[in-house]
Amino acid sequence: MANIASALRDEISRLARKEIRQQVDPLRKSNAQLRRTVAALKSELAGLQRSVGFLKNQEKRRLESPPAEPDAKPVRFSPAWVKKDRARLKLSAADYGRLIGVSSLTVYSWESGKSRPRAERLAAWAEIRGIGKREAQRRLELLNGDGAQ
Repeated sequence: MANIASALRDEISRLARKEIRQQVDPLRKSNAQLRRTVAALKSELAGLQRSVGFLKNQEKRRLESPPAEPDAKPVRFSPAWVKKDRARLKLSAADYGRLIGVSSLTVYSWESGKSRPRAERLAAWAEIRGIGKREAQRRLELLNGDGAQ
């Protein structure tokens, strides 16, 4: 009787292991496939992040360099225009100056009429004079390096 009970227990264990193996094997295969997919996605993401970083650096360099237009017509300047443009964009003097490439003190000097921008800064000011609030914020984020990653 003990031998029969032992044989039944062994057979039940064998069948249980077989049943478990039948259920676990497909899960192992799909788990391996998911791991391969995740590895491929991580690799693709790393490539995209490198591309975004490269493009951000390019755009930052483009924004920092003044436009090279020797044949451009002269830009008119008025201290009141600087003040109105900064107010329209709702920017601090520091942020406005960062867009142009000057300090906040320089912006205040321009607004008060104590000084005038040099040629390259005048060209940079003329470039940002017509941009909107969203574009100004986007450029500031790029200059600060706070872009989405």
